[in-house]
Amino acid sequence: MALKHEPTAPYHSAQDALRVLEAVARHTTGVTDTELAKQTAIGPERLTTLLLMLRREGYVEQVADGAYVTGDALTRLGSAHDREQALRETLQRTLDRLRDSVGAAVYLSRYVDGEVTITQYADGPTTPVVNEWVDFRYSAHATALGKSLLGQLDNNSRRDHLSRHKMARLTSRTITSDKLLLSRLESQPPTVPHLDLQEYAVGTVCAAVPITAGSSVGCLALSLPVEHAHRLRQAADALNRNAAPVLLSLAI
Repeated sequence: MALKHEPTAPYHSAQDALRVLEAVARHTTGVTDTELAKQTAIGPERLTTLLLMLRREGYVEQVADGAYVTGDALTRLGSAHDREQALRETLQRTLDRLRDSVGAAVYLSRYVDGEVTITQYADGPTTPVVNEWVDFRYSAHATALGKSLLGQLDNNSRRDHLSRHKMARLTSRTITSDKLLLSRLESQPPTVPHLDLQEYAVGTVCAAVPITAGSSVGCLALSLPVEHAHRLRQAADALNRNAAPVLLSLAI
């Protein structure tokens, strides 16, 4: 399977955050933000934003004199023992925070062995998950997360997927023409969220943004009841802006 990765803004943020983490890890007794700015060549304003995010996620801690040291979350993710469990817990905390900040159910999805899979999600009483009335594996053509994942594949891999999964009409808005879908996927810029405006289920709108981590294809998605459709674009932009911690967890 060939990929069509083009780095997005969260990818660049995650790369910069990794540089900061590597610099902090080299100084076991702590390192100041001034020293970090010199060593990473990251501007003070951007560095402050990255350090705030790294502290919030538990990757760095500030000690009494204001210097930064490695945090518990990084130690746990960095150890071979229980890494999978630590990663799931870290991602779940991040997804829970994202759910609260965007006010929508949030999903982490990956394309594994030719299939769409939702690996984790965060919902709540006021942010319910979408009712999976048709298996997400068979409805990539109609969902925002499915289109985001397909959009990261090359054309042959997209065609292969569509040849294995018939494009069924799920609502009156569902695209059922593979030619039209492939054309839209081809013309979609990687930085623009994919949308599902009641294409999968009547009464639900969704958005998804790509998560580029190594060779894996993934995305973050959110769903909203159609009465909140006016918030979709704003929520999708917030999801994209806050995707860096998810990428970072996957990259460590």
